[in-house]
Amino acid sequence: MRAVVITSHGGVGGIGVMEVESPSAPVADRVRVRVHAAGLNHADILQRRGSYPAPPGYPQNIPGLEFAGEVEAIGDAVGAWKIGDRVFGIIAGGAQAELVVVPESNLARVPTQLSWAEAGAIPEVFITAHDALFTPAGLKMGDRVLVHAAASGVGTAAVQLAHAVGATVYGTSRNADKLNRMRELKLGMDESVAVGDAPAKFAEAVQRWTNDAGVDVILDLVGGSYFPPSLEALSIRGRIISVGTTAGAKSEIDLDLLKRKRAAIIGTMLRTRSIEEKADATRRFAAAVLPLVSRGRIRPVIDRVYPIDQVRDAHERLESNPSFGKIVLTFA
Repeated sequence: MRAVVITSHGGVGGIGVMEVESPSAPVADRVRVRVHAAGLNHADILQRRGSYPAPPGYPQNIPGLEFAGEVEAIGDAVGAWKIGDRVFGIIAGGAQAELVVVPESNLARVPTQLSWAEAGAIPEVFITAHDALFTPAGLKMGDRVLVHAAASGVGTAAVQLAHAVGATVYGTSRNADKLNRMRELKLGMDESVAVGDAPAKFAEAVQRWTNDAGVDVILDLVGGSYFPPSLEALSIRGRIISVGTTAGAKSEIDLDLLKRKRAAIIGTMLRTRSIEEKADATRRFAAAVLPLVSRGRIRPVIDRVYPIDQVRDAHERLESNPSFGKIVLTFA
């Protein structure tokens, strides 16, 4: 089979498409999926650079955390799927290949109206956003939520999900043009602020929008210098959910402010979870999110679609940060 392969760590010259050994026929509860589309994520960039290896048991040289395709073979204990079913899901690595083997519990059914590229843009970002907002954060109707990097893949998913549940949604981005595009798409963002290289701007904006009450939930996809003003922007008993660290993994915490606000700081990550935990997140996503997709209330936001042979171009676009929404790789 053909797959995206990391041959050396560093720049895009160390990644390409190669013929590799196909996975064995599935047994027990495993399903082999012929992949038609796979989303590209910042984790793939980090894995190519050598700073984010796949967990044990997953290929270290084939990236990819999400896929969409057709069931090609099933193990003898599989009861939920049959050959030919359109499915998508998440995996800890190896999704950017023509074939992938996963537990049946880690799959969800692709809504009929979605193209393969649209389906490939959904699993990682929508499961991540849904899990973070509604499990540890406990987001509910009437809450105020702030989404950092709102124009990213996870950001556009989170804005739509929060709006769908009846929350007031605020967003940040370094780029004003991206926020303008979000408003044009009417994804459900009530207010937004372009922070450029001055993250403290959003704390001032939040206090203005909320009459100094702050926001109940902050979905932090950035980290680094965004954390101190995030704590300032938080309401009493608010929650910061740390998902991404594109601005850095280290920051400072004002412990006195943390105590005064009785705030909660919660970290979450999908990639390293057990099969059972991923199955639970997938079930909740399928039950709560896919009906909204089927009714057209939420949708994937796609920046560009690249044939798998143009994987280097896709990496360069994601790395240079002009992208808006998801970048998707497709297999012919």
